[in-house]
Amino acid sequence: MFKNSALFRLHLIVFLWGFTAILGKLIHANAQILVFYRMFFAALFLFVFIRFIKKDRLSISKKLFLQLAVIGGFMAFHWLCFFYSIKVSNVAIALSCLSLSTLFAAILEPIIFRRKIDISEVIMGIVIVICMGLIFKTEFHYKVGIFFGVLAALFGTIFSVFNGKIYGKTSAENIIFYEIFSGFLILSVFYLFTGQLSQVYEISYRDLALIILLASLFTAFPMLESVKLMKYISPFTLILTVNLEPVYGIILAFFIFGESEEMSPIFYAASSVMIMAIVANGVIKARKATKKLEI
Repeated sequence: MFKNSALFRLHLIVFLWGFTAILGKLIHANAQILVFYRMFFAALFLFVFIRFIKKDRLSISKKLFLQLAVIGGFMAFHWLCFFYSIKVSNVAIALSCLSLSTLFAAILEPIIFRRKIDISEVIMGIVIVICMGLIFKTEFHYKVGIFFGVLAALFGTIFSVFNGKIYGKTSAENIIFYEIFSGFLILSVFYLFTGQLSQVYEISYRDLALIILLASLFTAFPMLESVKLMKYISPFTLILTVNLEPVYGIILAFFIFGESEEMSPIFYAASSVMIMAIVANGVIKARKATKKLEI
């Protein structure tokens, strides 16, 4: 019963993550303003939850704060590139590019964690590169969106890999809070020195309401919920289900936005192959882990 409930909640948060791309297109504000307010309100909601609802402490060492600040910077630039990709292309392009995260992880993880390169990951990486090449060739008019989508995948992978290095040094809630809060501070300083800080006041009440919704229901809540779900489901199940995020997002975008999200048959074929390759790689890894436990 608990497992079925956990799986339902897992698919719900993945659905919510998939819907962030839809909100990114519905919000008229540019990517810089969107991410600035998303990080501000998400950090605020997390602070209220940790201090006043969960009643936990937020104290961490200076060294850990600096580490989390660096990771938070990568998170901020990941979101900036992701939403900018949506603005200059569409939801389908931005989400399909995120599939490259698995390829980047296959390269970065062995370097960061000093482990051997996995042959199955290399093969999967080659498949993804070929598929992305087909998408780039057939959807060349979205070249800027694809470029920033690839950057979003790269920054997102760096963020995730380094997150794995600091897991367990403090509570998961603290890690999420300080990363998002640090990302907000870094953006604030960056905008201040580039003269963009004044632009954050140029936002409509409609956009502000949508961003608050994005920061709470579609950011803070799924992140906290994913931490809770680790008690009931395996990391493999979590990772495998998260791979459905582009599927949910692309389908939703097609039905909500119609023609602006309609892509070529080659795009859908290549995207399907990429997603299947990622899922297959997850299954192979799970079987290898099971065999090691049996031995």
